[in-house]
Amino acid sequence: MNAPKYSIPGQVAAQAVTESGPGDNSLAAARTVAEVLAHSHVEPVLQELDDALVGLAPVKARIRDIAALLVIDKLRLNLGLAAQAPSLHMCFTGNPGTGKTTVAMRMAEILHRLGYVRKGHMVAVTRDDLVGQYIGHTAPKTREVLKKAMGGVLFIDEAYYLYRPENERDYGQEAIEILLQVMENQRDDLVVILAGYKDRMDTFFQSNPGMSSRIAHHLDFPDYAVGELMQISQKMLGDQNYRFGQGAAQVFEEYLTLRIGQPHFANARSARNALERARLRQASRLFEDRDRVLTVDDLTTIEERDIRASRVFQQVKAQP
Repeated sequence: MNAPKYSIPGQVAAQAVTESGPGDNSLAAARTVAEVLAHSHVEPVLQELDDALVGLAPVKARIRDIAALLVIDKLRLNLGLAAQAPSLHMCFTGNPGTGKTTVAMRMAEILHRLGYVRKGHMVAVTRDDLVGQYIGHTAPKTREVLKKAMGGVLFIDEAYYLYRPENERDYGQEAIEILLQVMENQRDDLVVILAGYKDRMDTFFQSNPGMSSRIAHHLDFPDYAVGELMQISQKMLGDQNYRFGQGAAQVFEEYLTLRIGQPHFANARSARNALERARLRQASRLFEDRDRVLTVDDLTTIEERDIRASRVFQQVKAQP
């Protein structure tokens, strides 16, 4: 499954990434960085991450650092210098729509190609997938998810919702205890990535020191600037064979500038939703003129008025 060319994490039960990987023999015989890279085919994944995701320079640099660590660790292992696999559990923090799910998918592929997980798949879940509502329901749910994720990456979005100290009858702690055991005892067969808002994840770790001690890598995903969101939006439109008409790009940039300051802004996800609504307005506009012969240009152009009709602009006009 190919990764999207722009960064929009979504709520999914499971996503698979490429499962083609190097044979153990070729990697075990490697003695140079170049040989490990040639046998594992990791560099194309890193390059795709650079090309596909706009911005996120600190995140990309950290992923490359982790990849470098894994390559060197593989060489150490080949010479009998490493006693055990490194801890690879991670925490991705940042606001919605900043690329956490997309990067996690690519990390699963990197780990697989270097031989640190048996499969190239990622299972993405939330609290509801792990925690039951009644006594005896949580353990089976959690273990079933772990079974599906074994040999790959388990991505837990909004992981702080697992812990609800205000509810003494909450079963999230049971799921956490099972996760902790598996993260420690089977870390050579499963990598867990926790994700969510930074402040809430910090509180979660303070309340769960056992979980915090098992997380080796913390990556913070910054919000996108307006210019970066425009690049992402242009890619989105191009992937769907649409384009901005005269003046429309400038209006959409104005829209993004206004939308960023409003509640519930979700970075690339909000940009995508805005473009979807612009497509709806374009379709309604074309639909009204039923006898008109529509050209390719008509069908692929988002006009300024398709964006200007957004309620974001209407709210600005309504302000005293």
